[in-house]
Amino acid sequence: MGTLYIVATPIGNLEDMTLRAVRILKEVDFVVCEDSRRSGMLLKHLEIKKPFQSLHDHSQRSKIDFILSELRSGKRAALVSDAGTPLVSDPGYPLVRDAIREGIRVEAIPGPSAFVNALVVSGLPMHEFSFLGYLPQKEKARGDMLSELSREKRTLVFYESPHRILKSMKNMLDIFGDRRVSVSREMTKKFEETCRGKLSEVLEYFGKKKVLGELVVVVEGAES
Repeated sequence: MGTLYIVATPIGNLEDMTLRAVRILKEVDFVVCEDSRRSGMLLKHLEIKKPFQSLHDHSQRSKIDFILSELRSGKRAALVSDAGTPLVSDPGYPLVRDAIREGIRVEAIPGPSAFVNALVVSGLPMHEFSFLGYLPQKEKARGDMLSELSREKRTLVFYESPHRILKSMKNMLDIFGDRRVSVSREMTKKFEETCRGKLSEVLEYFGKKKVLGELVVVVEGAES
């Protein structure tokens, strides 16, 4: 049996690549990735040449079966996402699940994660938190989900896209009330910023500018 390494990669700043992650990428037989163009740029920067196997949300079952057969034959593979820690709101879960079921060794190589970065700089309680990933795209489904979370006492963490951030924050304001929030974007990159304050204040701030880059929204939990 081979080994499947889950390798975290930089979310922006390439200096965040760990020495261990670089070594693993040099040692594996192939790399499983979302987009070989993006992962190819990273490996080129690291001066590493490896064959790629693409794996995304719409991959056919035969693709996973092929990767598993390679692992069963003794080969080693590194699973990477376009950025950050694989499987965190990214593809890869079925492969990892099935590798474990088949007794294939699965090992995580820790590294960057956007929601962890945003959480630790938020200034909000983090001894207990809930990471919810992306909110639903449709407004009714988004509103229903936020309503279910309105009494959650733990700090809430979401991912959001630039074109939906204002709608999502307006929904939060309407459902949660004017709680404290921290919104981070472009984490580790040149134009990284974090805006903290009440939901109404942060909503007003982002409403006055063109929002670029993926965002992480950290919201104060409900009062006890």
